[in-house]
Amino acid sequence: MNTKDVLKKIRVKNRLTQDEMAEKLFVTRQAVSRWENGDSTPNIDTLKQISVTFDISINTLLGSPRKLVCQCCGMPLEDDTVISRETDHSFNEDYCKWCYTDGQFIYKTIDELLDFLVDHMSNDNFTPEQAKAYFSQLLPELKHWK
Repeated sequence: MNTKDVLKKIRVKNRLTQDEMAEKLFVTRQAVSRWENGDSTPNIDTLKQISVTFDISINTLLGSPRKLVCQCCGMPLEDDTVISRETDHSFNEDYCKWCYTDGQFIYKTIDELLDFLVDHMSNDNFTPEQAKAYFSQLLPELKHWK
């Protein structure tokens, strides 16, 4: 989804006119119209303001140009509902909410996380041995464990 489509979707979802959205963001209605037509893109400060005002990550605002993966457990961060937050409630797009919450990491050691993942990710098609082998190779490659 393009930025213009994301911005229009946010406005429509919140039942705002272009004038009302512009007022919330301290910009002109023409700026909102240009964004929605794809003629321009909000600047960085405005993207931050939109993110906070409408509780949406900047990655999502930009049309999810990069595929986010939790840098602690490797889980895909496919939508804003699983992305972690800092103590000020801003998004931290490096981690999922299960690995990092309120500015703190949940798992203190890689072995603690590995035990959790093996217990919860193994099933009939993915044995505990396969899960352990897979995550033992994946986790050390992630930013948090390097």
